[in-house]
Amino acid sequence: MASVNYDHVWKRFGDVVAVQDLNLAIEDKEFLVLVGPSGCGKTTALRCLAGLEEISEGQVLIGDQVVNDIAPKDRDIAMVFQSYALYPHMSVYDNMAFGLKLRKLDKADIDRRVKEAAEILGIETLLKRKPKELSGGQRQRVAVGRAIVREPKVFLFDEPLSNLDAKLRVQTRAELSKLHKRLSTTFIYVTHDQTEAMTMASRIAVMNKGKLQQLDTPQVLYDHPANLFVAGFIGSPAMNFFNGKVYIEEGKMFVDMGSFRVRVPDHKIARYESVIGKDIIFGIRPEDIHNPEFAPPSIIAEPVDVTVDVTELMGNEIFLYLVHGEHSFIARVDPRTHVEFGDKMRVVFNMDNFHIFDPSLDAENPPVVL
Repeated sequence: MASVNYDHVWKRFGDVVAVQDLNLAIEDKEFLVLVGPSGCGKTTALRCLAGLEEISEGQVLIGDQVVNDIAPKDRDIAMVFQSYALYPHMSVYDNMAFGLKLRKLDKADIDRRVKEAAEILGIETLLKRKPKELSGGQRQRVAVGRAIVREPKVFLFDEPLSNLDAKLRVQTRAELSKLHKRLSTTFIYVTHDQTEAMTMASRIAVMNKGKLQQLDTPQVLYDHPANLFVAGFIGSPAMNFFNGKVYIEEGKMFVDMGSFRVRVPDHKIARYESVIGKDIIFGIRPEDIHNPEFAPPSIIAEPVDVTVDVTELMGNEIFLYLVHGEHSFIARVDPRTHVEFGDKMRVVFNMDNFHIFDPSLDAENPPVVL
């Protein structure tokens, strides 16, 4: 087992900077997820670790060893790609054993490893089949099994669930979480799906435009995003944002969004004194906008009158697309709410949970949360 460290790693493709000064320490036996939109540099960072891309600047360490100049096959890592990359003419057994045969391992050891991995993944009955006889989920298990048999220090996963349907993705990510606990090995997983990241990771590294935006546990990223990008990326549906201004009136603090305003709770006034009179961005998650009829009784509720634009019934909840003046936003409300397109209603903002971003604090990165 091993830790992984990115030490001031840069990767350039000509004039394009794919990874910019990445400093990231991944602990031994951790399940770390690199998440971000397409083109953010997450896969490139993973490929630099695997040795599939040459680092432009900086160092990558596996354990205490700098691996910049070590061939991929000698880094003691195993990678699972988005495409299954199985040999179509080989059986499942031979696909899983192929890499071990190339390394000239003893036949008995190969057989033991393949059968143990097959048992872990529940594919013991498929060992004689060819890839064309397998479903997508079964092929993905074989690809993971091919990595497991190598018994590497570090497992690398590059969007391995992207080719699966929604139901199978849910099932497979649960299996990967159980696999991590069973193998007790370092997992580094790349995805653009923040739901995958939130449900599987012990820590998440959020990337954008080649830069690491925030590194922390899923709950901390959700509750305390470092900037506007992280706040908007983590959470589904995404956080609502409103351009506004903070001001004081008769000793009370308000955020004015133009067509409506909300009052800041008195115990939070001191925190936002630095932005009084400034243009700010107010953020609140859809799950913190309630139908007042079913709102939790203990919250500090600020009413807002809205018009219903779209309703999406999800079974256990309803997504309401709401309009107030020039603002459009989403609420995630109780399924007992009965409204239709065009209806007028009142919602309440939970002022225990909101965010204020100051665009003036960091001109290069997304506005920083206060």
